[in-house]
Amino acid sequence: MKLVFASNNKNKIKEIKNQLPDSIEILSLEDIGCVVDIPETADTIEGNALLKADFIKRHYGYDCFADDSGLEVDALNGAPGVYSARYAGEQKNDEDNMDKLLRELKDKDNRKANFKTVITLHIKGETYNFTGIVNGQIIDQRKGTDGFGYDPIFQADGMDKTFAEISMEEKIAISHRGKAVKQLVEFLLQAK
Repeated sequence: MKLVFASNNKNKIKEIKNQLPDSIEILSLEDIGCVVDIPETADTIEGNALLKADFIKRHYGYDCFADDSGLEVDALNGAPGVYSARYAGEQKNDEDNMDKLLRELKDKDNRKANFKTVITLHIKGETYNFTGIVNGQIIDQRKGTDGFGYDPIFQADGMDKTFAEISMEEKIAISHRGKAVKQLVEFLLQAK
């Protein structure tokens, strides 16, 4: 089975490929010649995943899936949420995003947060959604050098390390994206 993953984020592609059986081949946007920055104009994580999957299906005709993820912080009423990648501006810089978030949480006692991923799958004319959530908290300084995005400041409940301090395999086992991809894989294996 061949599916397009509507992303050029090499970190996400690598993470997802690590979870897939050999029977499922993933093509990136680059692989299909899509160099367009697909607009993410929805006001929900679910909406953005659907927009990206719809774009690929409509313009390229491939069965595909797309994801959108966000960090939702309780003390900030769910922000940055759908704007997580561009929280500090359109340049989508991880360091700037973390700096802004840490500044906004500086005097807050409640540091509870969750990461949420929604994957939208377009296959054989049907659309399906898969959601993964991991709860945790935002720590007050970066720790670790692995991962990407907010990983150096996010610590999942029950862990004493951030996502940036654990291996990709450990992260996949507990992360929001790992949970959503697991549901996707289970669905695809049953749908064969």
